[in-house]
Formats: sequence, C-alpha cells, structure tokens
Amino acid sequence: MPAAGTPAATPPQRNGKPRRSERARAEARLGWWLAGPAFVIMLAVTLYPILQALYDSLFRYRLTAPGDREMVWFGNYAVILGDSVFWSALLVTVVITVITVLIELVLGFALALVMHRALTQLRGLLRTAILVPYGIITVVSAFAWFYMFDITSGFVNSWFSWVPGIDADLNWFASQGTSLFVIIASEVWKTTPFISLLLLAGLAQVSGDLEEAAAVDGASWWQRLWRVVIPNMKAAIMVAVLFRALDAFRIFDNVFIMTNGANGTEVLSLLAYRTSIGRLEIGMGSAISVLLFLCVILICFIAIKLFKVDLSSARGGS
Repeated sequence: MPAAGTPAATPPQRNGKPRRSERARAEARLGWWLAGPAFVIMLAVTLYPILQALYDSLFRYRLTAPGDREMVWFGNYAVILGDSVFWSALLVTVVITVITVLIELVLGFALALVMHRALTQLRGLLRTAILVPYGIITVVSAFAWFYMFDITSGFVNSWFSWVPGIDADLNWFASQGTSLFVIIASEVWKTTPFISLLLLAGLAQVSGDLEEAAAVDGASWWQRLWRVVIPNMKAAIMVAVLFRALDAFRIFDNVFIMTNGANGTEVLSLLAYRTSIGRLEIGMGSAISVLLFLCVILICFIAIKLFKVDLSSARGGS
C-alpha cells in the first residue's frame, strides 16, 4: 500500500505509451465486432474495382478490339504524365477543390454558429431550411444552376444587370473564368449544409463552461472563438474538411452538365470518363482512375498530417 502523499501508480507503459485500460480494450473489441462485417463488405466491394483498374492500366486495351490487348506495364502512366491535358485537368480539379472547401468551411462554420445559437423555438425550422440544398440530387441542382445562368433560358443576366460586368449578352459558359465561377457557386450552394452539419456536431461537443470561464477572464467574443471554440472542435473541422475535399476532388456531375469540359473546365473524373467511355480506351482510362485514386490518398495523408488530431483523445478514450 503506497504511503500517504505518494502518487498512485500509473498504468504500465508499452513503447513509451500508457497501456489502455480493460474498459478501453473492451470498447475497441466491441467496435470491431459491430463495424467488422460492414468493413469486410465495403472492402470486398471497393477493393475489386481498384485492383481491376490497376490491372487494366498495365495494358494497351481498347474495348473495340478486346483481342489486341497488349501488356505495356507503366507505359500508359508515362503517356498520361507526359500529356498537358492531364496536368491541365489536375490543375482545374485542385483549383475547384481548394476554393470550394475554403468557402464552404467559412460559410458552414457561420451557419453552424447560427444553428447552435438559435432560439429553441426556431432551431428545428432553421436547421431544416439550411439543409434543404443538400437534400437535392446533384444532377437536379446542376441543371437548375445551368438554366439559371444560361444565356437563353437564364434569369441571372436580367436580374443582376445592375452589377458591373453583367449584361444581357453575357454568356457565362463561354470562358473558363465565368464557367468555373458558376461551377464553384453551385458546389458551394449544394454542399455547404453538409459541412455546417458536421461543424454543428463539433460545436455541440465544446463545453459551455470553457466559454464562460474565458468570458469571466475578459476574453472578447473573437478571442473566445479562436482560443476556446475552434481548438476544441479541431477533430470535427478535420473530418469536415477531409470529407468535403475528397468529394470535391472527384467532382463530375456539375462540370459534365454545365460545360462538358469545354473552355478549360475539364476535371480528372471527366477526363477518365471521356477516355474510358467516350474513346473506349480501357487501359488509359484505368490509368487515369488509378492516378485519381492516388491523389485522393495523398489528400487524406496531407489532411491527417496538417491537423495532427488524435481522434482517440478527442473522444475521451484512454
């Protein structure tokens, strides 16, 4: 029995880290039992297409001539990486991803604050109204935005003719800049509610006592936001940014419907579609898909390293 004043013994350590308690290990086992079947099914469903695409990318293979399949190993990747079309599509994809995620993060956080601070009587109605755009099918949303800005059927030019640079003859889909503006605006409108919902869950985890203590110490609203609220919802911000970045990087519907890749708006997903489905070059299209998959993995790695969030400690596990 330890003497009075002697600190209690700490749990044994393994590799410099405290060993998990029996309760934590039991929770981990229960989590694997509950999520294990779904994990195995998803792995089987997703792993086969990835491996098949990787295998097909090693061949010069056109669907119109299946008997002329020729093993070229990494020749398709050499052709793609040496083609300016691929790098242009990659640049456009990165631009759309970065701009949309940044705008959605700011707007989503503002909407999450509004929903979190709203009166109890208005909270349900306000959350429903904010989440309506996210409930609309992406294709329907893309067509709606296309017809809004189309020079023949749209009303944007007539309604906003008072804005400098907008007149009745402005064709939004005739140049790269205006086309990307409409594509990005439609993405922001459609998916900002998704980020706001994730950030709202993060705000709910921030203890009100911490904010009250900061207010008692004389911190302003802005200081409480930056020094108390945001640091304590870092895990929710990482999840929101990561999920949206992965989704935005694979953008296809809006670009396909609005411009079909014209005027320098082609993205990687559309390039893979054109190559595989349009020209029936399965080998080359599979190589583009594999590169797209590698880019997605790189985004995950960058996000995890950038935020440096320990999800186990964020949930209070030991």
